[in-house]
Amino acid sequence: MKIKKFMTLALALSLSLVLASCSGDKNKQTTDEGAKTEQTTETENKEENKDNEDADQTKEEEKENASETPEGETVKVTMVTDFGGVNDKSFNQSAYEGLQKAQDDGIAKFDYIESHKEADYKANLESALDSESDIILTVGYALYKDTVAAAKENPDKNYVIIDSDNQDKLENLVGVGFADHQNSFLVGYIAGMMTESKNVGFVGGVQGDVIDRFEYGYRAGVAYAAKERGEDIEVQVQYANSFSDQAAGKNIAERMYQQGADVVFHAAGGVGIGVIEAAKESNKWVIGVDRDQQAEAPDNMLVSTIKGVGDAVRLIVEEYQKGDFKGGETVRFTLADDNAVSIAYADNGLVKDEIKEKVEQIKKDIIDGKIEVPQNKEEAISQGWIEEEK
Repeated sequence: MKIKKFMTLALALSLSLVLASCSGDKNKQTTDEGAKTEQTTETENKEENKDNEDADQTKEEEKENASETPEGETVKVTMVTDFGGVNDKSFNQSAYEGLQKAQDDGIAKFDYIESHKEADYKANLESALDSESDIILTVGYALYKDTVAAAKENPDKNYVIIDSDNQDKLENLVGVGFADHQNSFLVGYIAGMMTESKNVGFVGGVQGDVIDRFEYGYRAGVAYAAKERGEDIEVQVQYANSFSDQAAGKNIAERMYQQGADVVFHAAGGVGIGVIEAAKESNKWVIGVDRDQQAEAPDNMLVSTIKGVGDAVRLIVEEYQKGDFKGGETVRFTLADDNAVSIAYADNGLVKDEIKEKVEQIKKDIIDGKIEVPQNKEEAISQGWIEEEK
């Protein structure tokens, strides 16, 4: 009886040990599997983090590559012009001359592609890639859309656009802008003080933000002179819807002169050549744009607005050579930047010294913020320079 009970107890004890052992193995297996799962998840997270780091590094490298500069080396530039080409006697030619000077000084080596119509922009930008240049330079705000598209498609290439902001803040694009409304105000004042018929004109190329600055800055300057004179001065305004049609510029200016204008200011690229011809044939006064144009009409030119495109281009190239490419930014020049935005009198004595002295005071007042100059129609109306059309 004692033996039976002992066997029963031993059997029960053995069974409990077996069950405990099985349970322990099962718990161990579960723990091991959990550890393996945790280890796998940790490995996956590490790999995912590494992928993200690699992606961020790739983006950073692309950004760095876009602005990587061959410091101290000759900078290779390919320029794509707007209408009119490098002999437009305006800002295309100024950009060309800036590059030519940089090349003469051993800073740059360049080539250029001329555009003759809007459809040329995209094709010319694609052709510019063949030159394998350090910088692709586009001249004129009309090229902005195609320049942005090219910059997005080629993030490893550096682009610069003259006369346009870098609105999209692209890291491989630099915008170069000018306060054209400010020096247009100055020549508008000169036109208003010089006119004998109390009638002046403005010929624009194609309407847009840039040419608006010329038109409304000019009209505000005329209004400033009219107030000083105590007389009303009419301003005729017409657009050629082109930057290259010289015949259209001549026809428009001829009509303005026939309708009483004795001074015409043009902001129309190559169209302006026709305006100047009309001034000479009509023996009237004309105001040049973007560069000193007195050589085109020595006896008829009063003054020219100066847009230092050549100086700006050279500055961009010099900074690039030094390893400083201002990608993602817009570099802006104003009257406070000396020759970057200024005016140049013709040396024919037509503009009297007392007017020149007053212009210097007006220039100082603009720089100091005492005179607010409009950039568009809305500002011209709100600032009281012109009345809203009814």
